[in-house]
Amino acid sequence: MNIEVEERRINVNGLTTRYFKAGNEGLPLVLLHGDSASALDWSWVLPKLGTTHTVYAPDFPGFGDSAKPNREYSLEFLKQFLIDFMEALGIERAVVAGNSLGGQIALRFALSRPEQVAALVLVDSSGLGYSVTPLLTQFAIPVYGDLAITGCKTPPGAKMRSWLRATLFFAHPLRVPDVWIAEQERMAQMGGFLEATLSSLRAQVNVFGQYQVLLDSLGQLQMPTLVIWGTEDRVFPKEQAQDAVSRLKQGHLALLPDCGHLPHVERPELFSAELSKFLNQVVA
Repeated sequence: MNIEVEERRINVNGLTTRYFKAGNEGLPLVLLHGDSASALDWSWVLPKLGTTHTVYAPDFPGFGDSAKPNREYSLEFLKQFLIDFMEALGIERAVVAGNSLGGQIALRFALSRPEQVAALVLVDSSGLGYSVTPLLTQFAIPVYGDLAITGCKTPPGAKMRSWLRATLFFAHPLRVPDVWIAEQERMAQMGGFLEATLSSLRAQVNVFGQYQVLLDSLGQLQMPTLVIWGTEDRVFPKEQAQDAVSRLKQGHLALLPDCGHLPHVERPELFSAELSKFLNQVVA
C-alpha cells in the first residue's frame, strides 16, 4: 500500500511551521525530531507508519523550514510549541514520539499533559542520564560554541560539519543517505538555524554533561512507554535506556543492534517494525 507523504505549512502561535503528514486513519502519531535536525529525519519511516496511523512530523521553531525567531530555545518554549501545534491541528490525544531533544520534549509534554498522551515513545532521548559525548558538551563553553558555528555557515564548513555529525550519529557513517547529508548542509547555511541549535543544546547540557535529567519523574507516567535505542549510540550510552525502562510502570525496551543515535534513519525497517509491534500491543 502506497501512502502519500504531504508537506504542509501551518501558523502556530504566530510562527510559520512546516510539517509532514502521512495517513488518514487510526490514532494520531506525532513525531518530534532531535537537535540540529528537521522533520525530514522521519522520511524513511513515514510511509510505513502512515498505513496504520495519521502521522504528523513538525519542524520545531528554529529548525528545518519553520520560522526561526531570534530568541532563547528553552525546553519550556519547545514544549509549549508542541502544545500549540497539537491544538492548531485539533489533535486532542495522540501517541507522542521523539528522538534526542524531541524525546525530552515528548517526555515533558507527557508529564504535564498525560491525558493527551495515549502512549509515549523515547528514541535515543536526552534527559535520561547525565552522560553525553564531550563532542557536544564542548559547545556549552562560553564563546567557543558561538565561534564554532560561524565557520559552519560557509559551504565548506557546512559540508565538514555534516560529515562530522554523520560520524557521531551513525554506526556506519559511509552508509548515511545522501539526502540526510544534503539537508544538514542546507540547514547549516540558513539564517538562525545554528543559533537555534546552539541555544537548544545549551538548554540540555553544560560542560559536565546533561543537567536536565528527568529520571526521577519517570515513575509518574501511567501510559505505555517504549524506549528504543541504537546499541552503538555514541551520543547517549544504551545503559540510559535500560535504566529508564526499569523506572517506568509500563516500560518496554527495544535495543536495535548495529545502530547509532538515529535508528529511524539508519535502520528504518527495524525501527518501524519495533514501533508498530509496540503500538499494536498497547494502543489497539
